[in-house]
Amino acid sequence: MQLHLFSTPGENDIRYIIEASRPYLEDKDDPIVAYLPLASLYAEQWMELNEKSFKGLARLEMVNTELITQKEIEDTLRRASLVYIPGGNTFLLNHRLHISGVMPYLRKKIQSGLPFVGFSAGMILCGPNILTANDMNTVETPHFDGLNLIPFNFFAHYADDEYGQSVHDGWLGDYHFFHDNPVIMLGDSAYAKVDGKKTTLVRGDAWILRKGEEKERLELGKVITV
Repeated sequence: MQLHLFSTPGENDIRYIIEASRPYLEDKDDPIVAYLPLASLYAEQWMELNEKSFKGLARLEMVNTELITQKEIEDTLRRASLVYIPGGNTFLLNHRLHISGVMPYLRKKIQSGLPFVGFSAGMILCGPNILTANDMNTVETPHFDGLNLIPFNFFAHYADDEYGQSVHDGWLGDYHFFHDNPVIMLGDSAYAKVDGKKTTLVRGDAWILRKGEEKERLELGKVITV
């Protein structure tokens, strides 16, 4: 299992996404990226940027769960060399994946080796649930289970100032009244990688909050344990 997880996709661009995707695409003939911008109501406005960024590297096949069938979505995932899920509203993303019926197949494909690259909502989706998403559940989804690929929940856009962090820490501490698994909080420049069962921080600033403990700053390259 290969996961590449980010808070943000780049510096006013998606360079982090391209860097992580390149090794899986550059030696293939006409590779396909399954592009699932399901966390956004306005995904079309970002299509040109993403196509231009992947130009010469891969073809994007955008998945719209309202317009194509479960079978068609699964066919795209079957042919893809990589799946890419960007940010937006995590509750909307999760709702669309569950309602479309494709969630179990997506999980199976990623667990079987389909590389995954995601940021913000796409990163949060990988945990056991999406309850640490700092979004509004405007879609009123009753579906809160994530892909459950790893035992950690995620929090995106963790503040870099003391006051902002204290606000986030207090809010995330409430999560542990009801759930036991740790939460990994990634700053905007951070990059976490999952290689099989090993999760490490590759770049940037990130912390882990375990139930009943003080948060711990993560060390670059060190395996993150539950």
